[in-house]
Amino acid sequence: MVRKIDSATRIPVPGGKTIDEYVGRVNSDDSRISIAHMKAPAGWDEPAQTPEFGEYTLVLKGTVVVEHEGGTTEVNAGQAFVSEPGEKIRYSCGPEGAEYVAVCLPAFSPESVNRDDG
Repeated sequence: MVRKIDSATRIPVPGGKTIDEYVGRVNSDDSRISIAHMKAPAGWDEPAQTPEFGEYTLVLKGTVVVEHEGGTTEVNAGQAFVSEPGEKIRYSCGPEGAEYVAVCLPAFSPESVNRDDG
């Protein structure tokens, strides 16, 4: 069945980052996948996490910095990255901020992200 999604739901997060979820648990009641448009200001970062979902991210503008077991990877506009479920990662962004689209399988939920306490 085709479903048109007219708009996103803004999910509040600290630190000035915006998350506009188009498909997922909040906006479309879909637990199989989430698709969100993110914007992070210069200097943004978040605690490390060990999510229970895979994340596929396409960077549209700026740079997303991903810290992981193998080191640190800078992902620039026009590039993408994939993180696997159970992989400990920490996101931040470059000095110009970042805009990106994230797809999570299964869908993102606050309970399944498993963020470190600080």
